[in-house]
Amino acid sequence: MSQIRINDTTLRDGEQAAGVAFSKAEKIALARFMDAIGIHELEVGIPAMGSEEAEAILAITQLGLSTDLIGWNRAKRSDIEASIKCGLQRVHISIPVSDIQIKAKFQGNYDLVWKSLRDTINFALDRGLYVAVGGEDSSRADPSFLLDMALAAQNWGASRFRFCDTVGILDPMMITERVSYLVSWLDIPVEMHTHNDLGLATANALAGIRAGATSVNTTVNGLGERAGNAALEEVIMALKQIYQIDLGINVRRFPELSQMVARASGSFVPPWKAIVGENAFAHESGIHVHGILQNPYTYELFDPQEVGRERRVVLGKHSGRHGIVKILKELGIFLTSEETQQVLAEVKDLSTQLKRGLTTDELINIVKSRREIAHGVN
Repeated sequence: MSQIRINDTTLRDGEQAAGVAFSKAEKIALARFMDAIGIHELEVGIPAMGSEEAEAILAITQLGLSTDLIGWNRAKRSDIEASIKCGLQRVHISIPVSDIQIKAKFQGNYDLVWKSLRDTINFALDRGLYVAVGGEDSSRADPSFLLDMALAAQNWGASRFRFCDTVGILDPMMITERVSYLVSWLDIPVEMHTHNDLGLATANALAGIRAGATSVNTTVNGLGERAGNAALEEVIMALKQIYQIDLGINVRRFPELSQMVARASGSFVPPWKAIVGENAFAHESGIHVHGILQNPYTYELFDPQEVGRERRVVLGKHSGRHGIVKILKELGIFLTSEETQQVLAEVKDLSTQLKRGLTTDELINIVKSRREIAHGVN
C-alpha cells in the first residue's frame, strides 16, 4: 500500500459532469495547483475532442510539471494521434468489457473489440508511449472475460489496467473479491476507477486498494458524471487516518483547491462535505461542544489545521451553555448563570425561527437586549 499513486481525473471525468465546462485558463491553473501540492498523475482530458480541449492539454504538457500527464482515448488510432499532437507521452486506452457496453459500442462484435485494443496498443507502443488500459464497466463484465482482456492488454505491452466501476454498482466486499482476483493474475498494476451512484465511490476505491490495486482515480470534491467519483480529499485523508499512509501530498491546501474547482465548475461545496465542507469541523450540539472543549478528539478524528481548516462553534437550536459561555468569553462578555440561561433560550428560539445558526452580532444583540430588559430600559 506504500506504493499507491493518485491519478486525479478532475480535468477529464470531473469536467464530464453535466453542465461543467472548464476554460483553458482554468484547466491550466488547476493542473499547476495539483502539481504544486504533489498529486502524482493527472488525467488531463480527451485529446480527440480537439478545439479548445486539445489546446488546453497541449498548454498543460508545455508547463514542465513534475506530475505525470495522461490523456484518455478510445481504442482508435486517431485518438492516439490526437494525444501525440497534444504532446502527451502517456495514454489511457478505454475499452468496453461488459456485454451491455460491447453491444452498444461494437454492435456485439467481440472480435472487433479484441482487434481494436491490440492494434491501438501496438500503435501507441510503436511511438514510444506509456500505455494504460481501462476496462469500461468492469463491474458488470463476466469475470473470466475481464481477466482475459486484462491479461491480453498486459501481454500486448500495457503497463497498467484500470478496473472501472462505471455505474457504481458494486459494494466494497464485491470490489475486494473482484480486484484481488485480477491482482493475483496480473503482473502490471491495477488502477481503481469508482463512481458514486450509490454513495460508495470512496469506500470502493479504498476496498480496491486493500485488495492490491496500487493506483486510484479521484476527482476534487468528488466532481464527475452523474453522482460523481471518489473524492481526492476523502481518499487521501482516509489512507492517512485509517492506514497511516502518507502519500506526500500537501493536504493543507485542500480547501483552496476545493474552492478553485467549485468556482470553475459553477457549483458549490455542500456544507456537510467531508474534509472540505464548511461544517466539516463545525460544532453546535451542546454535548459535542462540551466534549471538544475538554478534548477535541472526543468529536474530531484529526486536527482541522491538518487540512488547512479551523474548528468552529456554531450557535443554534442545539447549542448548550458551554458553547454560549465560550463564545461570549472570547468577546469579553461574562454573564451570570441565570443570564446565560436566558440568552441560550433566546438563541434557540431565534435560530429556530431563522432556520440557521446565529452570527456573533446577533448573539451580542441578544445579550444587549437582555441587559436592557434587566435594567428597565425601553
